[in-house]
Amino acid sequence: MEINILQLIEGAKQARGLTVVIDVFRAFSTACYVTERGAYRIVPVGDIETAYRLKRDNPSYILMGERGGVIQPGFDFGNSPTHAERADFTGLTVVHTTSAGTQGIANAGGADEVVTGSFVNAGAIVRYIRERKPERVSLVCMGLGAKSPADEDTLCAEYIKNELEGKPNDFERIVRHLREGEGRTGSFMDLEGEVSERSAPKSDFEKCLDLDRFSFVLKVEPFEEGLKQLRKIEVAP
Repeated sequence: MEINILQLIEGAKQARGLTVVIDVFRAFSTACYVTERGAYRIVPVGDIETAYRLKRDNPSYILMGERGGVIQPGFDFGNSPTHAERADFTGLTVVHTTSAGTQGIANAGGADEVVTGSFVNAGAIVRYIRERKPERVSLVCMGLGAKSPADEDTLCAEYIKNELEGKPNDFERIVRHLREGEGRTGSFMDLEGEVSERSAPKSDFEKCLDLDRFSFVLKVEPFEEGLKQLRKIEVAP
């Protein structure tokens, strides 16, 4: 099995084989929490205007996401697992657009198949890849706003790669690095007060690093009019 770690939108464009698009803080952690809370469908879109159009055409759809870490006008939710965990999405379609993660899905056109990636379901991702036995795996790290690499995404990719290759991981060290070291992420520290609480509460840090909380992967599949949807696939331990 050939495993490649790629970065940002260009990496998504280069991805081949079974591709994991990784956004730890926060898109694909949030998507898992939304799924757990009963969402019927998640529709990831790269273009915010597409999100607004879908809401106009389907008023019952829920708009979720951010630009620059901040919830956008008319959106029901930001990109926060804390907020997602408190909500009830049973039977609802959630349109999800973010600065980084959903951009990776939009640009991974050369992949054989795409699943989303985060620490919250890393074990399920590893088991899924082992079951699928692909010749090639691409781990795409979407970084900060899809513009610069982010430690949490690269570390998640390295964690998955190590697991697949039977190499040791030290998750506690990863958490310490992200909490205290050079990996301390500005996306948690730059927003203040009401903006932080509405868009990116600091409690998201723990939610996004709740290792193996979920036993499913979210696979990208066709939806309608060229759009994609995320399908939950349970992966047994």
